[in-house]
Amino acid sequence: MSEPNLTIKTDRRAACGEINRRDFIRTVGGTLAAAVAGSAIAAAPANELAAGASAMAKAQEPAETFVKLLYDSLSSEQLKVMHFPFDHRLRLKIANNWNVVDPEIGAVGTLYTPDQQELIRHILSGVVSEDGYERFQRQMKDDAGGLGNYTCAIFGRPGEEKFEWVMTGRHLTIRADGNSVDNVAFGGPIFYGHATKFNEAPDHPGNVWWHQGRLANQVFESLDGKQRKTALLDQAPPDNEDTIILRGFNADLPGLSASELSPDQKQHLQEVMRSLLAMFRQSDVDEAIECIEKNGGFDSLRISYYKEGDIGTDGVWDRWRVEGPAFVWYFRGSPHVHTWVHIAHRAPTDDNPTQRPS
Repeated sequence: MSEPNLTIKTDRRAACGEINRRDFIRTVGGTLAAAVAGSAIAAAPANELAAGASAMAKAQEPAETFVKLLYDSLSSEQLKVMHFPFDHRLRLKIANNWNVVDPEIGAVGTLYTPDQQELIRHILSGVVSEDGYERFQRQMKDDAGGLGNYTCAIFGRPGEEKFEWVMTGRHLTIRADGNSVDNVAFGGPIFYGHATKFNEAPDHPGNVWWHQGRLANQVFESLDGKQRKTALLDQAPPDNEDTIILRGFNADLPGLSASELSPDQKQHLQEVMRSLLAMFRQSDVDEAIECIEKNGGFDSLRISYYKEGDIGTDGVWDRWRVEGPAFVWYFRGSPHVHTWVHIAHRAPTDDNPTQRPS
């Protein structure tokens, strides 16, 4: 498939990443869709065009629409590099620093045209909130020099079968799946982090995610002595994919049960959860909340804090974790922020007592 000649006209706000998704879809999306559709008409059989057009007509999410546009714009040589079958082993891989393919998004003269890079930027914009997009841009700039130094791949065939777009790099694994992936929120396990420097100071000056740490510590401060003793543990979980294995209803999960919190304390915990989720698009927020509710609700969650990794030995806990039967959100805030997330619709069963992220 030949590459379409896409001419993207954006204003200065769009070039700087300041334009919101609604504005972008209105001012740019139509031009892109027309250009890609025109190229596809010349290259694809009628039945494939009909399937693709139908899928795009039904699409409700800008991110998945742009994944389809990106896929349709790829040449055969590009597809060889960054397109894989849906069931490929790399699709659900997660790590704190890895590349799903070798060529970086912004590498000059290698894989993507400038217009395709713009499509990728707006896929990312589509899976997060406006506040989340600003934070991710800052994180990627600090950690790797910007989005151009990250990588992405497409698994499956958008518009025709199950598919998923995955973007990876330092302190990031994020996905867009159009609800293709069964049983999991966010299309599978995700990772985010940030390092203003490798060994950050207490209160993490400049870290875009430390506001979540402050909220979690407010919950700890609201606990009474007995609750703190239950919630505060010595050793933190490992900083790898094993930390987000889902353990189900029958596991003896550590930490303080949310069912033992007072109404005010529960409100604090739910504020933390809203903060964690507010960085993502509303449909993924809704799905994550639905997963919690399906598996015992907020009372099924447990929260733990860890003495290990306390920067400055100040009792402001840099590492903490919220866990439930089908939910793990591990915030490892030292020496800088690493966060591991895995959320499912169904908790593991006795026949399958643990659910690994891949």
